[in-house]
Order: sequence, then structure tokens, then C-alpha cells
Amino acid sequence: MADKSPRQTMSKKAGKSLKEKRAEKNAKADAKNKIEIVPPSKRA
Repeated sequence: MADKSPRQTMSKKAGKSLKEKRAEKNAKADAKNKIEIVPPSKRA
């Protein structure tokens, strides 16, 4: 009879965690929506 217990390699997910993906997505959205305020240049 075959052993049906889960293996360590199968339980480990490859890549980024959900928290990391969310953080990147939020950072990208914030960077896109942010408007830089550039003061008018002084004329001499």
C-alpha cells in the first residue's frame, strides 16, 4: 500500500507570498496615482 502522507516539497509554495504580492501591487498603484508637485522655476 502506498504512503499517502503529504511530502514537505509539495506543501512548500514557490514564489512570493500573498502579502508580498499585495504590497507590490499597492506600491505600484500609489506610484502611478501620485502627482509630483513641481514649484515654478525662478526667473532672474
